[in-house]
Amino acid sequence: MLRAAFITDAPRIAGSEIWLLETLPKLPQQRISPAVFLPSSSGLARLKELLEARGVPTHTYPSHNALVHLTENYDVRILQAWYPKTYLLLKKLPSPKAVFLHDQLEYHYPFGIKRLYQLIYGATKASKLKDADAVLVGTHWAAHYLRRHFGLETQVVAVGVDPDRFRPPSPEERQALRSLYQFSRFTLLTPARFTLEKNHLAVLLTARLTPDADFVLVGEGSWSKGLRSLARVLNLSNVRFLGRREDIAELYRAADAVLFPTLADNPGLVILEGMASGLPVITSPFPPQQEVISPREGLLVPPHPRNLSQAVRWLMQNPQKARELGENGRQRILSERSVDVGALMLADVLRALSKVPL
Repeated sequence: MLRAAFITDAPRIAGSEIWLLETLPKLPQQRISPAVFLPSSSGLARLKELLEARGVPTHTYPSHNALVHLTENYDVRILQAWYPKTYLLLKKLPSPKAVFLHDQLEYHYPFGIKRLYQLIYGATKASKLKDADAVLVGTHWAAHYLRRHFGLETQVVAVGVDPDRFRPPSPEERQALRSLYQFSRFTLLTPARFTLEKNHLAVLLTARLTPDADFVLVGEGSWSKGLRSLARVLNLSNVRFLGRREDIAELYRAADAVLFPTLADNPGLVILEGMASGLPVITSPFPPQQEVISPREGLLVPPHPRNLSQAVRWLMQNPQKARELGENGRQRILSERSVDVGALMLADVLRALSKVPL
């Protein structure tokens, strides 16, 4: 059994931590025993609890230096970092060691910010990745981006979702859930941290242009207070803020569509979860999103309120087409982006890297 240590410096639960939670419990089926190392000062107590409930040993570490000793008996170490200084660990950790990049590599902001971010990323993160034995990414777009801009060779491990957890409801379940959540009209779900790149401002302005639909925002973050205030100022009675939730799979099953006008995701778990749940997804037409969802499965729409409102109205007026988009999306997840597919790809990479036989 290959022993794999997964190290994160995350301050909170986000997409990369959800990936750990969904993927690592699948690895023992591939004869890989995973363990997770979390910073002791982080707000990840709930993640530790959930990982251990799924059979993944989870440890806290007091400092980066302690990780060298804590992971020395593992066959391979996989680092996923939020902060540039964490990559300094690559010089200290024994080989084999890999990095799994979940980073948002490109920000579609105006005023040249996209190019500025590229320069900052190259100086703070990309330059340190040469000390890894392998760099793993979740999309082919990311692999191409890192090769073109930074000369980094990477391996693609598809980021997937659990199609048993995220699934379409039966008619009876859907009716019960809509009653529970008080979804009475066409309802769009936007589950995402309240940060600038998630483009919640466009969601609120879309709601203003589409008063005959309801918009449900799930999550918390630095922009939460300001967006709630703006919704009150605009008198958006068709917008609801649900805060942080653990019943997100049930919320998908109660909704009619997903609205995710992202400016930076790579590609965005929200898209994959919505597709797996059999929902039509409205999202941005950027390369990472185009890699996982096509016009057969959703609507790729410029992330501006007028365009988004038109897309929402099209779904409302074409319920049969909307159902077909959701069904096609579900089938694509099952064939390309399930958590089982991703775990198998990850296991193959880790075995090759560690040279531990089956």
